[in-house]
Amino acid sequence: MNAETVNLLDNLQVTLNAGGMNTINIVLAFVMFGVALGIRPQMFVEVFRHPKSVILGMCCQLVLLPLFTFLLALAFGPYISWSMALGMILVASCPGGNISNFMSSLSKANVELSVSLTAISTALCTLMTPFNFWLYGNLYLRFASSHIADVPQLSVPLWDVFKTVVILLGIPLVLGILTSRFLPKVAAWLKKPMQWVSIIFFVAMVVLSFWGNKDVFLQCIKYIFVIVLLHNLLALGIGFGTASAFKLPRADRKTLTIETGIQNSGLGLVLLLGTSIFAGLPPHGGMLVITAWWGVWHIVSGLTVSAIFSRTK
Repeated sequence: MNAETVNLLDNLQVTLNAGGMNTINIVLAFVMFGVALGIRPQMFVEVFRHPKSVILGMCCQLVLLPLFTFLLALAFGPYISWSMALGMILVASCPGGNISNFMSSLSKANVELSVSLTAISTALCTLMTPFNFWLYGNLYLRFASSHIADVPQLSVPLWDVFKTVVILLGIPLVLGILTSRFLPKVAAWLKKPMQWVSIIFFVAMVVLSFWGNKDVFLQCIKYIFVIVLLHNLLALGIGFGTASAFKLPRADRKTLTIETGIQNSGLGLVLLLGTSIFAGLPPHGGMLVITAWWGVWHIVSGLTVSAIFSRTK
């Protein structure tokens, strides 16, 4: 990728006023509430009687994926900008995506395990998302300064990120589980509409991100496509490879592959668009483009893997 392309991507700007930020935050909270409507405490009981798959799934999502994403960003060297690398690390630091449960069902995988991993990673992300992004973001910038000019100092306001994630994910998750537990009829009635809200919300976020810069995006899509493709293949490979190495049952291997390869990039977009957390950084459109395209591509790759899993052994 040449310097001109890098500058085009990094200088992409999407600005929102306070009302726009609040709207995005509220809608994401509703989306996470909808995710939690499908979580029932009894679903965890059988899974935790055999915790090996749960522990390995959490290790893939919270430890291995951020670590190997950091190494992949270093391997790209001068072919990506620092902001694109931070976009990759931000996506890897987010919890599992809520559509992974649907894809696990299509794959004939262990759906209970999928729901458990999504719920646990979402709960733990209040701590792990800011920590992993701060850790690997700073490590990357320290190593990248040797071959990338004008690398900024990354000062992540951990407390602000923590508060944002707790408010946007933690509270709606708890409310959704309580609704499922004590108002099951209401939860069943709301679950399907909330899934559509989730899809419409993400599409709107992507359109908002690119509409004012669509010419630049179309000019650079081939580079972004390759970066996200390799990153997503890495995530899928971590899940499948780890599950295979520890000889998990076939259904659990499918689940770990999908759960690691499907990330909640919508949270990453909200942190970029709906907050002022990254306002102190120089132009960082590369983070936005990587995060937004990841959310588009992992749907395509997830459906492809689900189709393969459902037809083969």
